[in-house]
Amino acid sequence: MLADLGGFLKIYIACGHTDMRKQIDGLAAIVSNNFNLDPFEKSLFLFCGRKRDRLKALLWEGDGFLLMYKRLEGGKFNWPKDERDVMELTPQQYRWLMEGLSIHQKKTIQKIEDKIIL
Repeated sequence: MLADLGGFLKIYIACGHTDMRKQIDGLAAIVSNNFNLDPFEKSLFLFCGRKRDRLKALLWEGDGFLLMYKRLEGGKFNWPKDERDVMELTPQQYRWLMEGLSIHQKKTIQKIEDKIIL
């Protein structure tokens, strides 16, 4: 489910770390109170723990919330460390994140493409 890009309009990432003990109500409260976003819009909200080896995803499906949990057995998510900020991700940045890459790959790729063109 987390590898697919269907069923939601936007993707938001809660930068920094989130208490992974929080469940649906606690994560929805972070979305609305801390980020001033509507948890009932058809958007995917991603949260990561301090160890960066697990994440939770919150999605409103119209008739209820879906809470997904992913734990890596080896490795860590390349999670942005900006404290208590939220960022909207492009579909490509989301794929990079799920592959263990930095979401800031685009800048590096653009620089490489510019050098090839020149």
